[in-house]
Amino acid sequence: MALAPSDLTPLFGDIDIYLFDQLLRGRLAPGMRVLDAGCGSGRNLVYLMRAGYEVFASDASPQAIASVQTLAAASAPHLLPGNFRVETIEDMGWPDHFADVVIASAVLHFARDDGQFEAMVQRIWDVLRPGGLLFCRLASTIGIEQQVQRLVGRRHLLPDGSERYLVDEPMLMALTARLGGALLDPLKTTVVQAQRSMTTWVVRKGRVQAASPR
Repeated sequence: MALAPSDLTPLFGDIDIYLFDQLLRGRLAPGMRVLDAGCGSGRNLVYLMRAGYEVFASDASPQAIASVQTLAAASAPHLLPGNFRVETIEDMGWPDHFADVVIASAVLHFARDDGQFEAMVQRIWDVLRPGGLLFCRLASTIGIEQQVQRLVGRRHLLPDGSERYLVDEPMLMALTARLGGALLDPLKTTVVQAQRSMTTWVVRKGRVQAASPR
């Protein structure tokens, strides 16, 4: 039976299309332990919950976690409310080497400065098991270098009026090397009509524990 477009949202929610691409290529499989760091209302978790993944999530917003707990109660009652925690990314309490996959979608660019960004990345990396996959989508300067205004450090004013911590290709490549990871895909960047730029960074963690990126 053919599916209408309206049938897809209940199945997949508002999943990031680049995360959906990882699913299509078999890099995420049912039974994996997936942690969404900075999960928001759970837009990337609808399918994972329904498909039998072991889902966990953290967010600094109590309202966001309440929304994800409600989603889980309806979609995956086997998941415990304690799987979803109110906490910042840099202070996540999950054990080291906890998750097979960590998702950090549209969250790292809210870092205040280099120190917070590095602390967020390090905590994400620590909770990811060796051999695990990091899926990260974050704002960058790539393709809009002339349209952004540097404020302080890597904080920039974007043409859309927002302020973000922006990375670039050399930074992400150097960070990947320092972490001891390996890019699974080339960096992929979407420029939204000279307003903002979003880069997808997908990394496999090495089997040997890497040193801190700081």
